[in-house]
Amino acid sequence: MQSGWRVGAIFGIPLFVDNSWFFIVLLMTFAYGSDLLGDGFPFPVAAVVGLVMALLLFGSVLLHELGHSLVARRQGIQVNSITLFLFGGIASIDKESKTPGQAFQVAIAGPLVSFFLFLLLTLISLVLPTQTVAALVVVTIARINLVLTLFNLIPGLPLDGGQVLKAAVWKMTGSRAQGVRWAARVGQLLGWMAITIGIYAYLTTQRFELLWLALLGWFAVRNAGAYNRVSDLQDAIASLKARDASVREFKVVDATMTLRAFADNQLLHEGKTVVYFAASNGRYRGMVSLDDLRSIERSQWETMTLQEVAHPLLEVPHVREETPLSKVITDLEENELRRITVLSPADAVAGTIDRGDVVRALAKRLNFPISEAIIDRIKEDGAYPSGLQLAAIARNAE
Repeated sequence: MQSGWRVGAIFGIPLFVDNSWFFIVLLMTFAYGSDLLGDGFPFPVAAVVGLVMALLLFGSVLLHELGHSLVARRQGIQVNSITLFLFGGIASIDKESKTPGQAFQVAIAGPLVSFFLFLLLTLISLVLPTQTVAALVVVTIARINLVLTLFNLIPGLPLDGGQVLKAAVWKMTGSRAQGVRWAARVGQLLGWMAITIGIYAYLTTQRFELLWLALLGWFAVRNAGAYNRVSDLQDAIASLKARDASVREFKVVDATMTLRAFADNQLLHEGKTVVYFAASNGRYRGMVSLDDLRSIERSQWETMTLQEVAHPLLEVPHVREETPLSKVITDLEENELRRITVLSPADAVAGTIDRGDVVRALAKRLNFPISEAIIDRIKEDGAYPSGLQLAAIARNAE
């Protein structure tokens, strides 16, 4: 679920602002306004100009993210939103580029937009009268765009330079996962360096603003680690098949049984939801949907058999044992299914998979301990834990 406040859309892309954005706008308004007060501007002018400069800064960030978004959309990638927050902005895209060359194009688009803004605003400042508020604002925003360009080209995730490095390693090794890991390691290293330098500089100078460097370093370390975890999940998903997550949490019942006998002998004695398949003469006749039973008049239950209401296996949502787990995850989400049936090569029921089974299989593959209580909760809710965006990760693992 998208967090923050929606404030509109640009080129059809929803635009959000995070709660932290309001804090940083106020802080920057105060910082820019204080500088203007020091230059002799009256307080009302300093406050308004400070706010305008803060908004123009985030306008530059928005155009930077829009550069990434439009190039991604040209590659057929859906852009879900752009969000402005404490550290700038982020474009939420549906999946990654298919090739390292395309990944490079998306990554470099943002810095190119910022550099173009720097050049454009610098040219505009040359024709404006000097020593005016307008000239001061334009020059300041031009310099900020140059800083945005250079800062974002630092070669470590989550920065654009890290995405460029990822694309380069991906091109050289043929492995997107290797590209992510190298760029994430560099990002973590640079982040720890920024934390160390920022804290040391603050302790030696007592200048509070130097702690921003440490804060940016912490942000880089945290997000680079997140990239590593996502890469591990992608590798795990790519290595698993439907058979690895399939469980035999179903019952096979006699297809010749009447609906009344089925209800009395099975449904009244079950403590939790069970998937039923009807079979007779050694052959599966189909899946029994409890919703279908509820829609049939009780007067017909005495004579109607399960075979008459069972859905043929090839007509219910299903996958094969050799189907990649990424497709299983995608099918569950896109078709809003609670579970999916797994068929053997002989079209027999090999098992079923729901979201809890997916999480269990991934945890086993990653040697990550997870309790059955959590798995049962996922099964009951029919949803992954908050923050676990498996559908998006699976699309990039395909």
